[in-house]
Amino acid sequence: MAKMLFRLPEAARVVENPSPAEVKALAAKMPTARETRYGNLNVQTEVLARSKKSTFLVTDEPDGQNQSLPTDEAAQLAEKQDEYIAGREMVQIDGYIGNDPEFRTPARLFIEAANANIAGMQQQLFFGPPEEGFEPELTVVYTPNLKAEGFPDDRLIMVDLDQGVTRVFNSDYFGESKKGGLRMWNKLVYDRGGLPLHAGCKIIPTDDGEKVCLAVGLSGTGKTTTTFTRQNGSLPVQDDFVAWMPDGVYVTENGCFAKTYGLNPEDEPTIYGAVTQPDSYLENVSQHGDDLDFYDESYTQNGRATFPFSVIESAADREIAEAHFLLVLNRNENVIPAVAKLEGPQAAAYFMLGETKGTAAGGAEEAGKSLRVPGTNPFFPMLHDLQGNRFLELLDEHPLDVFLLNTGRVGGPEEDERSKKVRIKHSSAIVKGIAEGTIEWERDPDFGYLVASTVPGIDDVEVLQPRRLYERTGRANEYREHVVRLKAERAEFLAKFPSLSAEIVAAVR
Repeated sequence: MAKMLFRLPEAARVVENPSPAEVKALAAKMPTARETRYGNLNVQTEVLARSKKSTFLVTDEPDGQNQSLPTDEAAQLAEKQDEYIAGREMVQIDGYIGNDPEFRTPARLFIEAANANIAGMQQQLFFGPPEEGFEPELTVVYTPNLKAEGFPDDRLIMVDLDQGVTRVFNSDYFGESKKGGLRMWNKLVYDRGGLPLHAGCKIIPTDDGEKVCLAVGLSGTGKTTTTFTRQNGSLPVQDDFVAWMPDGVYVTENGCFAKTYGLNPEDEPTIYGAVTQPDSYLENVSQHGDDLDFYDESYTQNGRATFPFSVIESAADREIAEAHFLLVLNRNENVIPAVAKLEGPQAAAYFMLGETKGTAAGGAEEAGKSLRVPGTNPFFPMLHDLQGNRFLELLDEHPLDVFLLNTGRVGGPEEDERSKKVRIKHSSAIVKGIAEGTIEWERDPDFGYLVASTVPGIDDVEVLQPRRLYERTGRANEYREHVVRLKAERAEFLAKFPSLSAEIVAAVR
């Protein structure tokens, strides 16, 4: 790829590519940082989630789907940020998004030293170290303590895809650094003929060889849990983003940004162990003295942690020639089965629908609400029609099996005693069954996809076929109402994308 010609603003002082120990020492000086009993740092931030309503693309030709700023206004804001940086100490972190020498993207974070935890967290996710002659193609210039007055919450994430630069104002939430680089990387991948997937990736050993599983899903819907839960000694490859290219699957990060709410060693031993060791960084995890409480949501449910893959057994350095199956995660609570097998344009349609219940990861305005986010990828910085069409193209040329995986409930919300939770053990049995080819399927008469009649390890058919649960509990009419409503809403939603393939739209009718 061609190098981006962007010159960093002058700063009063720059700490250039410090060691992990040096970054941690800087972060330990922060008044909001506390050391835990495990020897890692836990930082409390003012901003608790991504700031979607404060995110704008820099362009003079708005696409009608993404918020935008004209280039002349963006230039004035950039000048204001540069003037602010001139009087500040900054930390520079260089590394790579991806590890393949032919595909990786050189990237840089330039962040106020006063928020050095963000530098430390990003350093764990970049591949590196930077080689001699390193020149970034993507840069995030980050001033957590500079307000952008007049924007929502006086906060601004300004994305200039042409320059390959994202500028962040007035957010101390690490996710804006992480997604700042990956959002721009999304466009680079699409321009090279691939599709960026907001996905985890794992390798599952089976008697028929290793199977590569991709799991796309919004933050908080179980993507990390699905990726790290082990089947047959499976190994995680990636937690958050991969590139699905015509010649294979490419990784992005050398670590993980995990949600910590409800974390426990029984259900998620790998993540729990990685979070409770000296090399991880914590963000907004409840702490009493030096002890952590992963169940306390009094400050936020969106507690987070980063850790490098080096502290766990992983396959992040493995070359992935192809993926064998893809899971579209959907945290729902009505008629969506624990698993459904999707075929052809139908698979592209459910990928485009991106249905789920919002979580705290998307901010208070999304938590608990029914959402449709195309590709479950809120970071795709172009027209969403392109995602669905490219998905179908790649699926035609490089077939893989696609499944809808409900990580929520069936039969109603938690307070409804007739409902049933799709537990981690259910989802794990399903993933194992898919990899080993041991699930028996039958056609669902209402939605047209395949539902499981039997899954080894699951003895509750009502989790697999919610229609049976509704019928047994005297709610057959309610089930039919859900079916009619969902079909109409889905068709209406997909019809909003004028360039989306007609066969994708037709697949939900």
